[in-house]
Amino acid sequence: MEYRIEGTPLPVVICDLQAGETMITERGSMSWMTANMKMETNTGGGGFGRALSRMFAGESLFQNRYTAQGGPGTIAFAASFPGNIRPFQIRPGRDLILQKRGFLAAESTVEVSVHFQKKLGAGFFGGEGFILQKISGSGIVFAEFDGHVVEYDLLPGESMIVDTGHLAAMDASCSMDIRTVGGAKNMFLGGEGLFNTVVTGPGRIYLQTMPIYNVAKAIIPYIPTDKD
Repeated sequence: MEYRIEGTPLPVVICDLQAGETMITERGSMSWMTANMKMETNTGGGGFGRALSRMFAGESLFQNRYTAQGGPGTIAFAASFPGNIRPFQIRPGRDLILQKRGFLAAESTVEVSVHFQKKLGAGFFGGEGFILQKISGSGIVFAEFDGHVVEYDLLPGESMIVDTGHLAAMDASCSMDIRTVGGAKNMFLGGEGLFNTVVTGPGRIYLQTMPIYNVAKAIIPYIPTDKD
C-alpha cells in the first residue's frame, strides 16, 4: 500500500492498494474509491465483544473493509474537522493510544480496541475521557487530529501538563494522571478549569492546538436561540 496526504485545512489521505490489499475504517469515512474496491461490513474480527469495546471507545459497532479486486485500486479517507491526518507505523510492542474518534483508517493487519485509564481520576476529571482507543497489531494507521499537532519526546519520569482536550495521542508506554489547579483563585478565577491532565514518559506525545470541544464551546454563545 502506498499513500499520500493532501490538502489543508481539511486533509485527505489517498491510498493506492495492490490487488488483494485491504483497508479498514469504522465510521464510514470513505470519500471516494475506484470501481474495483469491494466493501464488506462486519464486526472486524474478535467477535461481538471486541466490536462493543470499539463502540465504547467512540467508534462504530461495525467495521467497513475495502479490498482491491482484480488489480490495483484507490481509496480516499477525508478528515471530518480542520486539522491533520498523521500516519503511524504500528508494530508489536509499539502500540498507540488515541483520543476518542481519532482513528480514521488503517491496513487490515491493524487492530482497534478500547483502552481504559488505570487511574479513575484521569478518566473522570482529566478531560481525555475514561476510555481511549488502543491501536495495536502491525501496519500503518491514519489518525485524525484537530488543528496543528506538536510532538514531544518525554524521558522516563518526565511529565507534561496538558489542558483539557489537547492530548491527541501518545505512545502506550506513557501514562496519564490528573492534577488539580493549585490555589483557590487560580482554580475558580483562572478560567482553566479545576483539573489538568499530566502525561508522564517514557514515550512520544502528540498535542493538538484546536480541540473540537473548545471550538464548540467558543461558538455556542453566537448560536441563535428561539428567544433571539
